[in-house]
Amino acid sequence: MFPRTIFFYGWLGCLLCGGPAAPAAAPADPAAVRPNIIFLLADQWRSQAFGYAGDANVQTPHLDRLERESVNFTGAVAGTPVCSPTRATLLTGRRPLSHGVFLNDVPLDPGAVTLAKVLGAAGYATACIGKWHVDGHGSRSAFIPRERRQGFEYWKVLECTHDYLHSKYFADTPEPRYWEGYDARAQTRDAQAWLRGRALAGTNAPFLLWLAFGPPHNPYETAPPEYRARYRPEAIQLRGNVPAGRAEKARRELAGYYAHCTALDDCIGELWETLAATGLATNTILVFTSDHGDMLWSQDQPRKQRPFAESARVPLLFHLPASLGIAPVRSGAMINTEDVLPTLLALAGLPVPAGVEGRDFTGAMRGGPDPSGGATVVRCIVPFGEYSRKAGGREYRALVTPRYTYARDLRGPWLLYDHQADPEELRNLAAEPAFAPLRDELDQRLRATLAAQGDEFLPGPEYVRRWGYAVGPDETMPYQP
Repeated sequence: MFPRTIFFYGWLGCLLCGGPAAPAAAPADPAAVRPNIIFLLADQWRSQAFGYAGDANVQTPHLDRLERESVNFTGAVAGTPVCSPTRATLLTGRRPLSHGVFLNDVPLDPGAVTLAKVLGAAGYATACIGKWHVDGHGSRSAFIPRERRQGFEYWKVLECTHDYLHSKYFADTPEPRYWEGYDARAQTRDAQAWLRGRALAGTNAPFLLWLAFGPPHNPYETAPPEYRARYRPEAIQLRGNVPAGRAEKARRELAGYYAHCTALDDCIGELWETLAATGLATNTILVFTSDHGDMLWSQDQPRKQRPFAESARVPLLFHLPASLGIAPVRSGAMINTEDVLPTLLALAGLPVPAGVEGRDFTGAMRGGPDPSGGATVVRCIVPFGEYSRKAGGREYRALVTPRYTYARDLRGPWLLYDHQADPEELRNLAAEPAFAPLRDELDQRLRATLAAQGDEFLPGPEYVRRWGYAVGPDETMPYQP
């Protein structure tokens, strides 16, 4: 590991000094000057679980270094904090009530306007490796034909799996293949090989590489043994909102969760080494984010879909080439999932297609105003699966600002937290008379935002009916594993 660490620092040093000098003449192809884009998407990695975010448990040295050289949107949220809705929104820049993927295992329209299609039309090569989970069609393990790949050319993908040690994928033929060993490592190596191939070919065309990992999503105990050995459950420091009765279970699960996180951190460090070695780093945007967080027994709750910070807050780093002239910064702008696509297109110098609902946050990156106006919305449109009604799930809409989270369900006000006074959301202020004026102010703001976005806030079954989905008793879509 020691030579890799030195090399990684050397690459960061090149970025700090601006990298090699630009060629004297501009390339003939205008698309060649556009930045490459690498999109790294983790699954269920909450925003709190990084060294740079203050988590004393976890070891994330590569991402900690990357964060220091990036625009870090510390207020980023997953607008619908569950897998398929987030992925479809990242691809389209549209919210789930518009593209229809507000449940897992429903298909994104093959005719959708997506990031890969827009960039492909602008001359980008496109590659997708890893987890997909926006195809639906009743199976998580079937071959996905080219017409449903949303504009990606190079393709080594499975719809969904969390069997990280025996992970299947498909390429351009219906014969299944398997990643060797821990799938995140194998997927990273495949991405490295793809990058080296482009560098050796000497092509001037820019590229989009979408690399989507399955970890640190449960099962928590399946990280490689050398990473699991780093974390002893009894040494884990819990967040203050984990009840005492869940402490032992939470520590055990967090130890495995952190092991996955550190394994991915090493994968990301190795990927950047390849960018440095190939000379691609100086003109590559890297985005690192997650589709949602993980409660891990904070608030006595598991997993995602909840409006609490551990579920709804996600990491969002933009590592940018020096040529874009944007300095590293921690920004509190309230960026949401639908805002990532228009922001990336603006950084690439491309127009945003009609129908995109997100906003361009490049002005905020440069120190300008927050285009959200200082608030954004987190939704549960249909509670399903682990957050079904039987498990206590409920439809909600939550207004999130730099200081407050206010949520209402179908019955009325539900949650109000002051992040400044109560960062672990231990005191719900929604029913306290002294905070009624604040609650009413946030409620009016939430209602106005929903009206502006065309969100009627109806019961979940009404949206299921409108889109014609046939769901099971816990409102999940039937599928073959």
